[in-house]
Amino acid sequence: MTAVRNRSATPVGAWRSAAVLGLLALGAVVVLGRAFQLQILERDFLTGEGNKRHIRTMEIPAHRGAIVDRRGEPLALSAPVESIWVVPSALLESPAHVTALAKLLNRQPGEFSKYLTARKDRRFVYVSDPLSPAEAQRVLSLKAPGVFSEPSYARYYPAGEIAGQLVGFCGRDGNGLEGIEKAQESLLAGHAGERRVIRDRAGRVVEDSGEYREAEPGDDVALTIDLRVQYLAYRELKNAVAKNKAKGGVIVIADSSTGEILAIASQPGFNPNNPAERASKGTRNRAIVDSFEPGSTVKPLLVSQALELGAFQPGSLIDTTPGVFKVGALTVRDVHPQGVVDLTTLLSKSSNVGAAKIGMTIGAEAVWSGYQRFGFGEPVYTGFPGEATPVLRNFKEWGQIATATASYGYGFSLNALHLVRAYAALANDGLMSQLKLIRDGRTLPPQRAVSANTARAVRHMLEHVVAPTGTARRAAVAGYRVAGKTGTVRKVAETGGYAGNKHQALFVGMVPVEHPRLVGLVMIDEPSADGYYGGLVAAPVFASVMQGAARLLQIPPGDDAPTVPEPAARTVALPQVATAGRPQT
Repeated sequence: MTAVRNRSATPVGAWRSAAVLGLLALGAVVVLGRAFQLQILERDFLTGEGNKRHIRTMEIPAHRGAIVDRRGEPLALSAPVESIWVVPSALLESPAHVTALAKLLNRQPGEFSKYLTARKDRRFVYVSDPLSPAEAQRVLSLKAPGVFSEPSYARYYPAGEIAGQLVGFCGRDGNGLEGIEKAQESLLAGHAGERRVIRDRAGRVVEDSGEYREAEPGDDVALTIDLRVQYLAYRELKNAVAKNKAKGGVIVIADSSTGEILAIASQPGFNPNNPAERASKGTRNRAIVDSFEPGSTVKPLLVSQALELGAFQPGSLIDTTPGVFKVGALTVRDVHPQGVVDLTTLLSKSSNVGAAKIGMTIGAEAVWSGYQRFGFGEPVYTGFPGEATPVLRNFKEWGQIATATASYGYGFSLNALHLVRAYAALANDGLMSQLKLIRDGRTLPPQRAVSANTARAVRHMLEHVVAPTGTARRAAVAGYRVAGKTGTVRKVAETGGYAGNKHQALFVGMVPVEHPRLVGLVMIDEPSADGYYGGLVAAPVFASVMQGAARLLQIPPGDDAPTVPEPAARTVALPQVATAGRPQT
């Protein structure tokens, strides 16, 4: 029996050995085949997939160009900063580091831990505002797992709220969101560079591949603003709005010959260095983006058109008795009836009746075309985001009431820059320059609005507005001859029509009269303290700012030439009109 067992065991043992060896050989073949597949056939694919998980292209931020004033004073600068970011799952593995990091970032440890836990599936979470390189180094010195820094640039605005509405601000990604920052994004931004690095599972850079493209810095942008004049204008406007308990205000100062804007501001304002203020109403540069009815400030432009057409002369007489003029359902009134007036008196006393009679005499088309010549039918084209477009209906849509009301500044709207540009034409002997905010921007040749003789005649008429007997005696500037015009505009009510207790007080003027260098506009919105007339509320602001600006810019006073030409007086025959329409004042 023993012999039988031995004979039967041999073949079984041999079979088992062969089976095991076969399986091992098969396994080896499978392994080698798989290795061949991975290492040879799918090498490129797998390498690419691995690279996707470990090789990263890191952006090298470009240095954003500066924004400076006309004298090179900085209005917006970029400073190197670092933002702290984390891999939440890695950081949460070390509670002690979570607490330490929270304290360095001025955050509550418990709140910070909850914040990370809610985002533990993410691979990239910002946990700080931009920090200075020194502050970022203190954070990194904790050597906390999953904590890294990302270099970038933060925007700083040295002038703060003084130029905030003009300059605007950037978002966290460095792109301009408002103002010049947005308008000049393509110049300021530059072009980011990049470098390729290898990161480990936790996101740490473990090797630099040496492949990179350098960042190209953005260009600086020089504005026409003079920060000294800007500061003066902003300060006086802010004080006037507070003093008059007003809703807001606007101020613009420009060089009449070049069209360069030297100061532009509005109230309420905001500080672009404070992110919490960037969502406020103060971000609106109301001088550019808001429109309003100009009121009596257009009367000099109407008179200019009447002189150009030859329908009136400076000494022409207009009977405004009894201070009331009926145009159908419209009743035009003068606050202080003047009787028979010449054009100088019409402007110095701001007669609505006189202006309406001029408009009715020359007709709707002439009134409309006169305003068109002063640029009221087109944008100012500053390039500033959100610039308000003027609204001036075609004269064919006007009736007699619309013609009368347009003659003293109602029934159409524009922004503050339109009025500044129009008055700059009067100051520049009839040549209307393009207004500019960018110093080296493309300049178009000036347009002829009216003849030089007409511009000079109206300029001298407007000097009487600032005389002791005029409506703007508070606009006088010591040592300088000043010309300008007041406006007191009733605001449109929310329910339609005009509000009886809401006004805008305006003054637009120039210094010095004979050869004006500066043109300025002041508008105080809804003053509610002691008065609301332009001569009472807006004119003093103009005087204060122009006094300081003339000194800063070393503008010499004008000569002592006669202020008003004395042509022969003649009375103009005026038409009788009667038609229906909605009343305005």
